[in-house]
Amino acid sequence: MFTGIVQTQATVISTSQKDGVLKLGISVGVEYLGHLDIGASIAINGCCLTVVEYELNRHDVVGQVYFDVIDETLGLTNLGALSKGTQVNYERSVSFGTEIGGHIVSGHIHCSAQAQHISHEGDNCKIYLALPTKWLKFIQYKGFICVNGASLTVGEVDENGFWLHLIPETLSITNIGRLTEGGWVNIEVDQQTYTIVNTVENYLRKQSLSE
Repeated sequence: MFTGIVQTQATVISTSQKDGVLKLGISVGVEYLGHLDIGASIAINGCCLTVVEYELNRHDVVGQVYFDVIDETLGLTNLGALSKGTQVNYERSVSFGTEIGGHIVSGHIHCSAQAQHISHEGDNCKIYLALPTKWLKFIQYKGFICVNGASLTVGEVDENGFWLHLIPETLSITNIGRLTEGGWVNIEVDQQTYTIVNTVENYLRKQSLSE
């Protein structure tokens, strides 16, 4: 479980594929690797990945962490397009006493969205994301959305997608500030909205069948 509050940006140091599995390596400051164990969960661009290996020496300022990314994940996310030197959003899983500054995020990506329009107004930024039709029913104006692992508030919604209105802090801490038109981001819809919409639809479907 995560909060959607990106802690830092990590740098991709290696990518290699074998038998449909991507071996992904990143480097990140040692202050973000405290008490790390094999099997720990870390959100990379919002996708919950399991640590399979890490290198952390006592006097280093950065450490290296490695993950195995399977084909199911590659098909749903932008992780397969990562290359050496790419910056990714990084968040450790929550622990007891963690402040929930964003919203509860599972790290299970539902789909990818494409940035179709990006405009800057002073220090602020507006981004329009086009979303697959099947996921639009879970997007609500002023509701929660997780984009590349960042907990954000949904702006205006239409039949094809929605707008994000981003402040300088978000642009500086996350890699969304480097998004270009045509680029893709990972999307996790709000789990509460997802559950409510599906529950209501299932109820109405059963009601119509019983009539």
